[in-house]
Amino acid sequence: MRLHKTPLNKRSLIRWKIYFDRSRMYIGYIQFFLIGIVFLQSFKDEEWGGLLFKYAVISIPVVLILFIVLSLLLGYLDTKLGFREEEMRNLSKSNPVMMEMLVSLREIKEKLKTIEEKSGNPS
Repeated sequence: MRLHKTPLNKRSLIRWKIYFDRSRMYIGYIQFFLIGIVFLQSFKDEEWGGLLFKYAVISIPVVLILFIVLSLLLGYLDTKLGFREEEMRNLSKSNPVMMEMLVSLREIKEKLKTIEEKSGNPS
């Protein structure tokens, strides 16, 4: 089966899924920004929210800079606490290709160890 000069098979479906996943990240950035705008709009009728929009030339850049700094701080803490590494470790355990590579590496290590022991030249 073909769809617009592209064969419709497992490989092309996976490639399209990857494209969707990558675009989802960028759509998430746009969504996050729009949610921030809606959040700020909800305070428009409040006293301090009115001040926020009355002096928007000053307050919006300050809020944007504050948002960027807090986002960077959150990303830094995520990195320092090792959440990303642990997430990748768990993800790779469920990835059959990564597990296959890990098993192959272990086998190679064992073979090298055996060769080194036979030659009497331990490293």
